[in-house]
Parts: sequence; structure tokens; C-alpha cells
Amino acid sequence: MRRSEIFLKPEFAPHRALWKASGLIEEELKRPLIGVANAWNEIVPGHVHLDKVAKAVKAGIRMAGGTPLEFGTIGVCDGIAMGHEGMRYSLPSREVIADTVEIMVEAHRLDAVVMVTNCDKITPGFLLAAARLEVPVIMINGGPMMPGVYDHQRIDFKDLMENMNVLVKEGKPDELRKLEESALPGPGSCAGLFTANTMNILSEAMGMMLPGASTVPAVEARRIWYAKWTGMRIVKMIEEGLTPDKILTRKALENAIAVDMALGGSTNSVLHLEALAYELGVDLPLEVFDEISKKVPHIVDISPSGKHFVVDLDRAGGVPAVMKRLAEAGLIHKDALTVTGKTVWENVKNAIVKDENVIRPLDKPYHPFGGLAILKGTLAPNGAVVKASAVKKELWKFKGKAKVFDQEEDAVKAIRNGEIEPGTVIVIRYEGPRGGPGMREMLTATAAVMALGLGDKVALVTDGRFSGATRGPAIGHVSPEAAVGGPIALVQDGDEILIDIENRRLDLLVDEKELQRRKEVWKPKVKPLRRGILRRYARMALSADKGGALEY
Repeated sequence: MRRSEIFLKPEFAPHRALWKASGLIEEELKRPLIGVANAWNEIVPGHVHLDKVAKAVKAGIRMAGGTPLEFGTIGVCDGIAMGHEGMRYSLPSREVIADTVEIMVEAHRLDAVVMVTNCDKITPGFLLAAARLEVPVIMINGGPMMPGVYDHQRIDFKDLMENMNVLVKEGKPDELRKLEESALPGPGSCAGLFTANTMNILSEAMGMMLPGASTVPAVEARRIWYAKWTGMRIVKMIEEGLTPDKILTRKALENAIAVDMALGGSTNSVLHLEALAYELGVDLPLEVFDEISKKVPHIVDISPSGKHFVVDLDRAGGVPAVMKRLAEAGLIHKDALTVTGKTVWENVKNAIVKDENVIRPLDKPYHPFGGLAILKGTLAPNGAVVKASAVKKELWKFKGKAKVFDQEEDAVKAIRNGEIEPGTVIVIRYEGPRGGPGMREMLTATAAVMALGLGDKVALVTDGRFSGATRGPAIGHVSPEAAVGGPIALVQDGDEILIDIENRRLDLLVDEKELQRRKEVWKPKVKPLRRGILRRYARMALSADKGGALEY
């Protein structure tokens, strides 16, 4: 029996009256009641058009015989929240989004839900909600933004951030305005393979979106087509009893990791996949990322590390073409189930690679290893993450002296003031899930480093995280974090730090007895927090190696 059929019983007349007060009629109540969780708002450029996507989803639901019921949820733009206190709220919003959807679906006994998403924490939040629900779930994103054009070159948010620093330093406000009005030409998630597009692509790879859906540009009619097909498909999923527990398995997570490695996605994918695994109760050690990285070559090179954009991947065949190439080499689980009711292989076996300059053959990769690497060592006993594909090979081994900052703003000020010398390892700590709180991303700091020509002369290590737009030797997610007494809390100016990506090491080259002496006198830095979500998050958040999820 459908969950919503309880409302057809005689004794549920008060409930029917409330549904009818909302404008529903008898014929609609007899159909499956399907939630449309819409993250539309007028703030986030990746979401300003989701009203149209949701409208198309609802049309699809009605065509297939269901009754769509739309409700909203929040969505933070990491770009707008970046570089100030607002960024502390971005990661906690993931859990709020999950809670919102769970509450709406469960409280109203909806039969299924379509999740309309696009940007950084919204897609992971929806995935966490899907993991909790026992009703059919399918996702549809709003699509990537088209790249901008500046000085006859295609650009995106990464180029805006890096060139901005140069133009500000050179005192060219008119050129800066021209840049900011050219870089982001319209709606969609930022054009490169940053966190938003990474997580949407991985949602498709896990089987939670229709094949080919994740990469269709926001401005194309195909985006609306996919939304209608998604609405139609959810009605069939109810008939089939196809629920998330049949799709979101260890195999699905491993498929997502494999696609992530092939594309060189955002380091934040590690954070969100670990949080999803925690929610699912699936054991997913960080070592799994490294094991898959060593087997899966990097065959698609998209900004920030490459010259291509997500629209180019879409034109080249999209995620199905990538997955077919991986499946033929035995690098993904072909038998994993998807929202189509078919297996991964059934979905992708007829996919075609249309441009091998974008999706390279496995024997001609950009790198013979995956895009991400997990580092461990005396500075990160529980692990740290680096986007290895975005680091020049000559910087894979970097030893330098630490310059320590206890918050991002102080580091950015020092970088811009010319206080950072070549050979420095910039350490930004107390920015982890609890210590931040909120685990802010450090794109402002890394963009400043790049803009000042220090990208191949310094490294940055943090217990915070990085934007998907980050490139260069930037190591994040250092665990345990400083706030809980991790070794990063004991680093002092002048200490030597060794980064060795080849051997997956991150070491603090300080005598163990000296570290023990520092540990004995160490006291955590406690930040004064107002009442509200940041206080709760600071008490409950797990370390980055557990995805920054909230402890049950």
C-alpha cells in the first residue's frame, strides 16, 4: 500500500480537509503524492532557475499519473559565503537540508520525492536525506553554468578569483569590473569541475540521477527535458518499489570514487562521500579512495586544473561515456542498480565518446593515477586530502618551514602583504569542523598565493577545506583537527613540514619528545560563539575523515 493511501480512509477526513484547503481535489488525492524538494532561491546563481526545473518535474509527474507537491529547502552559495564569517555556515547547511527533506517527507507521509538541486552543499544534503528515507528518491540538478569570455579567452570562477588579486594589487578598477561582469554569464553551477558539478556528477555515477542528466548546461532545453523525464520516472519507481537502500550501496560509493578519480574532481567529494557512508552505515575508510586512485587513470581534465569545462564533457558524451570506458576496463561495478531500474552497464553500454581530446583513452591519460590522493603521517595521522592532478609533478615532494595562522583571514592578510617567502608551508588551523566551526574553505588564500606568483614556491596545509576551484600544493582536511588536539595544533613557526604525494606522506619533522612537551602545555583555542547552529555543530561535528557529519 502507498503511504498516502492512509488519507483515503474514512477516519482521515480531517487530513483530507487540510489537503483540500491547499487546493487538491479528490482525483489528485487518489494518485501517488510525490514531494518535489526544490532548493530554488533568488540568491544563488546555480539556483535562480530551479523554479523552471521544478515546474518541468511536476509536469512529468502529472503526465505519469502522480500528484506533485512542491516544498522548499535552503541553499548556500559558497562563492558568496566565501572569505568571511558566512562560510562557517556552509557545511552545517548540509545537515539542515537533510533534516528539512526528511521532516517534510516523513511528516506528510509522501510516497516519493524528487530532489531539485545544484550547488555545493545542497546535493550532498539531499543525498544524506535519501539515505534516511524508505521511499523512492530521484535527483535532478539545475546544470552547469556556461564559461564566461574575457579577453577572448573562456574563463570561470577560478580565473575570476586569481585575476582579481592581480587587478586589485595593480589598482585597475575598470578592468576588474569588466572581469567580474564577464566571468559568470548566467545561471548554473560554476562552469568548472568544482564541488557543485563534482557532486552532481557523482550523484549520477551512484545511480541517483538519470544517465546523462548531470552535465547538461543550465541554459539548454535538454535540462527541461531531463526534468520532465525525471518526474515521469519517479512514478514508475513507486510502482517498482525502487528505494534508495537498493541503490546507495558500497558498490555505488566505489563507482562514484572511480568516476571522481577519472575526472579529477573536488577534494570536497571525499568529505561528502564519507558523510554519506556514515549516514548509510557503510564502512568506507579513506584508504579506499587511495586504492581506487592508484587503479583509475585521470582521463578528463577540467578547470581548475585543465582547459576544459563541464559543457565540454557533456558534448563529449557526459558521465555515461566516462563510465562505459571505466566499465570496459573493469574499473567500476557494472551490476550496481540505478534509478532507471537497470544496472550501470545496461545504462552506459551504448554510450559513445564523441571527443577523445576531452575524454581520453585509458592508455593515454593526463595522469596514470586518479585525481585525488590521501596523505597520512605525523601531521595527519587520520589522513589529509590533496587534488594531486592539480599539482605540478615537480611539487609532489615539498619540504618547507611552517608559517602558522589560527584563522584564514590572518593568512590572507600576510600573503597579500608580501610576508610569505618562497619555501614556506602556510599552515591554517582551527578551521576544522569543530574548530572553525564549520570547516571553511580556503579559496581566498590559495587564489592569493596563485595571483602573487607563489603557486610553485609555497604550499598550504589546513584542517579546513578547499574550494573545488583550488589548484596547487594545497593539502586540506588534516585530521585530527587542531581543536581536538591533532598534531596540527602543535606546529610552530619555523618547523619543517614534508609533503610527499608520491609516497602519500604528510609529516611534521619535529622530534617526538618536543611534540610531547608541546602537547603537555597545549590548550585549545575556544572561539566565542553566539547561540544557534554553530554552537550545536561545534559540539556534534565529527572530524573530516568522517565527513564532518554530525555524531549520532
